Amino acid sequence: MNERGAWRVPPLADLLRWTADAGASDLHLAADTPPVIRCDGALDLLPGLSPLTEDDLASILEAVADAREREAFAQQREFDKAIAVDGAGRFRVNVGYERGRPFFAFRRITDGVLSMEDLGLPAVCNRLTQLPRGLVLVTGPTGCGKSTTLASMIDRINEREARHIVTIEDPIEYVHRNKRSIIEQREVGHDTTSFAQALRHVLRQDPDVILVGEMRDLETISAAITAAETGHLVYATLHTPDAPQTVDRIVDVFPSHQQQQVRLQFSMVLEGIVSQVLVPATRDGGRVVACEVLVGTPAIRNLIRESKTHQLGTAMATGAALGMRTLDHDLAELVRRGRVTREAAVAFARSPEEFGRLLGGASYAA
Repeated sequence: MNERGAWRVPPLADLLRWTADAGASDLHLAADTPPVIRCDGALDLLPGLSPLTEDDLASILEAVADAREREAFAQQREFDKAIAVDGAGRFRVNVGYERGRPFFAFRRITDGVLSMEDLGLPAVCNRLTQLPRGLVLVTGPTGCGKSTTLASMIDRINEREARHIVTIEDPIEYVHRNKRSIIEQREVGHDTTSFAQALRHVLRQDPDVILVGEMRDLETISAAITAAETGHLVYATLHTPDAPQTVDRIVDVFPSHQQQQVRLQFSMVLEGIVSQVLVPATRDGGRVVACEVLVGTPAIRNLIRESKTHQLGTAMATGAALGMRTLDHDLAELVRRGRVTREAAVAFARSPEEFGRLLGGASYAA
């Protein structure tokens, strides 16, 4: 205990155990600030602890990174990996510099892979695991559960089919065990230099299913589309909020003279886009997933080819029979089922007016 009556910061393993015991999703560590956790989307201090010193942060860096990783961090100024701690589980850790000092963001990874039903994902997500080929995208803001959704979809394939699955992740979050499929999980920085590098070689490794942890750049996006074109089932994530912006992001990353050709290629391989957010639950804390779903029907493919992405929202709203839904439809249904409050849901609505109209109308059937 220091002169202010606060306890010195304990070892990292204890901090991570306290984070897990509190049911928090994240732990933040930075100089001159006590440890901070995030529970159900809200930040809070871990009680009774002193602000972290630079010596504390240096010790934490030694705890999470070996000598090679520390050397790379000193040069690149950024660092990602996943770690496991007895009594706390697995965490994804990101390390960066602020004002010349390291800071840490730990994201707790749920033990085991939850089923799509346990996660509350729509039934169409199961159909998106039964495809022989094509491109399926899971999108949304940071911390919305994209990796969790994809892990659940990969696990469903693993349970049901004998397929060769290759994942490219940064870092590996959920560790899969072979069931009916064989799974090879490659971590950027350890097993390959980049997503694009891994994708260039993966087609020679006889994969049936490829998971790309994040499509960050033109080279990775182009390689993922090519993999889908050549008969593979490709899953990937983007940090886009909805289906129309996802389509535009993929096309806009290419030079203007290539964009029409990319629209054609993308429209031919796209099988689905699941855009999700996490909404505070009505009861027992926690958060509930709300999804917008676009399915690659002939009509959807045609809208993408003709650069009519502004019409995708209407197509999703009228495509419930095909498994499609807008986010506002899903939010309204969650309110009607008592899973979330109206006040919580409206904060995530694309159109508060449309959301209100849906709540006042007939129940939405997925």
